[in-house]
Amino acid sequence: MTSGGSLAVFPASFDPVTNGHLDIIQRAHAVFDELVVGVAKNIAKSGLFSTEERVSMLKEVLKDTPGIRIDVVDGLLVDYARAVGAKAVIRGLRAMSDFEYEFEMALMNKHLSPELETIFMMTSQEYFYVSSSRLKELVRFGTDISDFVPPVVEAALREKLGAG
Repeated sequence: MTSGGSLAVFPASFDPVTNGHLDIIQRAHAVFDELVVGVAKNIAKSGLFSTEERVSMLKEVLKDTPGIRIDVVDGLLVDYARAVGAKAVIRGLRAMSDFEYEFEMALMNKHLSPELETIFMMTSQEYFYVSSSRLKELVRFGTDISDFVPPVVEAALREKLGAG
């Protein structure tokens, strides 16, 4: 069910995109007419993949999904959301530790931009324990991660980390 012309932003570092991210993307897209998947430039973290590589992987795995666009969020999320006309920010939650961080961020965003809603979506059970950092570790040990990422992402991880 959509609400006529509604737009949401799902920002994350996507370093790299996982099937857990893709699950949230598909579920959010079922609620909103248009979804911007925002590759966030995180100044606190240095990523394995460049922003351009992350955008490229997302475009590849989402190329057949109308109503979803990929963009880069550089700066404050509330400023970006306002600029693209978003009504909501989608945030995925895996555990209580995610909630504490995300709750504080949502409150700050609400203070900075009262018209912007934050919508929390619980990660589906099969992806609850999947994280980009955990997947990188598995790849370094040569473990099969095909259940957790699209093939293009698995290949990029193996190439980048020199495993398999």
